[in-house]
Amino acid sequence: MQPHAEHPTHDHEAPGHDHTGPADHSGHDHSGHHHGPSPDTPFSFAFGVGIALNLSFVIAETIGGFWGHSSALLSDAGHNLGDVLGLGLAWGAGRMALRPARGRYTYGFKGLTIQASLLNALLLYTALGVILWETIGHLRHPEPVNGQLVMLLAGAGILVNGVTAWLFRAGQKGDVNVRGAYLHMLTDALVSAGVVVGGAVVYFTGWTWVDPVIAFALLGVIAYGSWGLLTETLQLSMNAVPEGIDLAAVRTFLLAQPDVTQVHDLHVWPLSTTDTALTAHLVRPQGGDNAFIEQVQKALAEQFKIGHSTLQVEQLTAIPHEHGICDEVPGLPKAAPPAIPASN
Repeated sequence: MQPHAEHPTHDHEAPGHDHTGPADHSGHDHSGHHHGPSPDTPFSFAFGVGIALNLSFVIAETIGGFWGHSSALLSDAGHNLGDVLGLGLAWGAGRMALRPARGRYTYGFKGLTIQASLLNALLLYTALGVILWETIGHLRHPEPVNGQLVMLLAGAGILVNGVTAWLFRAGQKGDVNVRGAYLHMLTDALVSAGVVVGGAVVYFTGWTWVDPVIAFALLGVIAYGSWGLLTETLQLSMNAVPEGIDLAAVRTFLLAQPDVTQVHDLHVWPLSTTDTALTAHLVRPQGGDNAFIEQVQKALAEQFKIGHSTLQVEQLTAIPHEHGICDEVPGLPKAAPPAIPASN
């Protein structure tokens, strides 16, 4: 094995690994890291405008919902409040992620984007529970619904959410955070359209029961559509392999590199909602130089969007495992058995 090449400004050890003792790390190189753009750098204006528009609309819908006795409006207001919190958390976490690594925070503050997404999902489901309770109360004790007011405010919601979605449309293909905001706002515009239809039915037919029924339907749609956000952010918070990355495909790719005979200690985990890290040990009979490492790191970034990869190239005849030593590497001579001391 060749000596480990340390880099003074990076610390990319995988969670759960302890390398405090002496170790050889052949071919460990950081020059091939590719750092993607900040989650919100080009879209600070969009986040600011989106928060201002949606917060104003939440206030208007809440007042109108209580005044017009509309559960559907209150449901939509609660959902839009979740949008405001979500946009604010994503924006704030994105700004924190811009801060450089320092002290004990060797990865910087990018992990806040995962925590913000998880908190956003939990707050959204809390709001849904409160709105559900309010809707049940309106169903048990129905009151006249102001259909015209419902149509007016929900129509404004189509405009507000549509404009906000338009602000994020340019970046929704290259950034999962921006894409999430774009799809969320686009969905909200469609939900507001459903509330307009409900208000029209109440206005022209006088069927006040339609309003809470539409509220129940909206709650169901929102809960179903947000379940993926909750489960994915929970997985990311536990350092699971991010969605969209096939771990088996990554292993196959590494094994396919020139002269690589074994891959072990492969770890892939999220640094943030947009950045992914990888560490792996590659067994290669002739070892590895910087050119080989950089080529593999560049390919990982291009094919799997893994921008932080740390590769250790080993020249071994046997690979240590948690439960002993695995089979010898094909093509290399077996290690000689330990000598048995002669008995007297």
